[in-house]
Amino acid sequence: MLKTILLGSCVSARGIFVQTLADGRVSVRIGNRIVSGQPV
Repeated sequence: MLKTILLGSCVSARGIFVQTLADGRVSVRIGNRIVSGQPV
């Protein structure tokens, strides 16, 4: 499942959903990297 997250005030990223973290952020896989941010 694809998810979109915000990495900063105006930078967004879309990737394959990995997990939801305890603080409400979402982790997604982009290529071979995993990044976390606020869900959109």
